[in-house]
Amino acid sequence: MRDASGPDRTPSEEPRLTTRRPTRRRHRHPRHVLAALPLAVAGLLALTISGNALRPFERITTIDGKMASKSDFFKDPEVQRLLLKHGIRVEIHRLGSRGIATQSLRGMDVVFPSGQPAAKLILQRQQRSVRTARPFVTPLVLGTFRDYAKTLVARGVARPQKAAGGGDTLYYDLDMHAFLKLIEEERTWNDVGFRDHSRRSNGGRVLVRTSSVCESNAAGTYLSILAFVKNGNQAPGTERAKGAERPASGDPVLGVAARVKPLINLQGMAADEQADSYFSDEGESIAPVSLVYEHQFLKHQVDHQKKRGEQDDRRVLLYPSPHALTEPEMISLGEQGDRLTDLMESDAALRRRAIELGFRVRFSGEDGTSEQLNAYLREHEVQVPTPNPDQTKVDAPDLDALERIINHVGSCRPPGQDDDE
Repeated sequence: MRDASGPDRTPSEEPRLTTRRPTRRRHRHPRHVLAALPLAVAGLLALTISGNALRPFERITTIDGKMASKSDFFKDPEVQRLLLKHGIRVEIHRLGSRGIATQSLRGMDVVFPSGQPAAKLILQRQQRSVRTARPFVTPLVLGTFRDYAKTLVARGVARPQKAAGGGDTLYYDLDMHAFLKLIEEERTWNDVGFRDHSRRSNGGRVLVRTSSVCESNAAGTYLSILAFVKNGNQAPGTERAKGAERPASGDPVLGVAARVKPLINLQGMAADEQADSYFSDEGESIAPVSLVYEHQFLKHQVDHQKKRGEQDDRRVLLYPSPHALTEPEMISLGEQGDRLTDLMESDAALRRRAIELGFRVRFSGEDGTSEQLNAYLREHEVQVPTPNPDQTKVDAPDLDALERIINHVGSCRPPGQDDDE
């Protein structure tokens, strides 16, 4: 039967809904991530083995310390890395040794003067027993330049040490009695024959450029050498010093100080700044002879050899005779300072780094103080200094006598100490 409304119609089919099976999602990693993965694993293993894997999460203790020229030890990046392994960072407050001894120590964990006179003054101020460490020693020396050293040799004032292979030496032994005579007579370098050994001339006086005696251990130690020599190889204040040049009347200590004062060329700078000037490109123009520490010169020579494959033959050392050996002493002022003081004596890696920085490290039951340093210098093809046959060592004045000499020579201002120290 047809529909009256229109032609025949075929019934329409219901639309079909087709579904697909879900495809498995593929996780893709960028190729550079896959390439870096082995490196990351290797790095993690290295950190784990070295004990540094958790370093970012460990607490770092900051130790505040007033330090003199030996602060350059703690400025060394390798020393800083070694201390971080123990969770320690040292915050340096730079000050001359005598300044450390006479000024406030409030807020400090340790102090590190460069010599014994300042250390003794500090220890006298302590109200309790404290821990101390003397990790290394270093001789006081005079840094100069080869033409000036040759001039002193020709004058009979200095003697060259023998260099291996017969080459130019880096080291000379200086007769302080003869050298001081040139200074007392106000001789110029041209007077003593400098032009015979150089293409240049120098009408300046023969003098040693020092740091401030009011602040610096180096300058104070040099002052002790001068006083010892001018007092007949006796420490000023010694009763009946044989051969001493004594005034007819008055204070014998101040009499020595008056004779010494014209012999020293005072500069208002720290000992490490003095060394920076000597090792600078303009060092010879700044001063022909400068007061430095042996470790500063030896480190310079090792660095020069590493960088240029040769020693710095332009700069040389004068070892004064009689000689003075400086003994820096670290003094703890509290529990945090105790940690650092103990490490300085017990940590083998820190001792090894001190040798690499030119120090003569104290050892207990091990090789001698100088032997390991000498071995390190030979390893890096730097000439090893030899001991002077004249081993006369300066006896420093007692604290009271030294303080009076320093104050007279340097016209030092009274120390500014806190009332509670």
